[in-house]
Amino acid sequence: MADPADRAEAAKAEAEAFQAIAEAWMREALAEARAAGPDVPIGAVVIGPDGEIVSRAHNERELTGDPTAHAEVLALRRAAEARGEWRLTGCALVVTLEPCTMCAGAAVLSRVDRIVYGAIDLKAGAVGSLWDVVRDRRLNHNPEVITGILAEESAALLTRFFSGRRLG
Repeated sequence: MADPADRAEAAKAEAEAFQAIAEAWMREALAEARAAGPDVPIGAVVIGPDGEIVSRAHNERELTGDPTAHAEVLALRRAAEARGEWRLTGCALVVTLEPCTMCAGAAVLSRVDRIVYGAIDLKAGAVGSLWDVVRDRRLNHNPEVITGILAEESAALLTRFFSGRRLG
């Protein structure tokens, strides 16, 4: 039987390794957010079971006039198309801002295993801050949630975007 100190050290090393991987994924999502142009700078990537990026997207609501063109929905659609399967089992959705109710619902319905997000959204977040769609026990799928990955960097993008648009 392994020594408790050895197990604790192994768990710490595993957590640190995952943190580094999650930050690399989030940097990809941040790059997408920066490409959003006139749209709110939110970016998302879907990571496949092999750790590779399956799809990427940023908000396109203003660009397309489509109220559902959020980064998460677009990334999930593109991942399903790339995989030829709507079930994204084994995949992770990585997004710069906590998903709204629509996007959280889409993540649950797509069966992603994990949602990783940066900044919390106290006004519309549906993955723990305002609502908690993904952990609702009445649903038949509840992805793992990891929060706070590069949260400050994600929040700063949004702050800069909105500071240039607010009056007063």
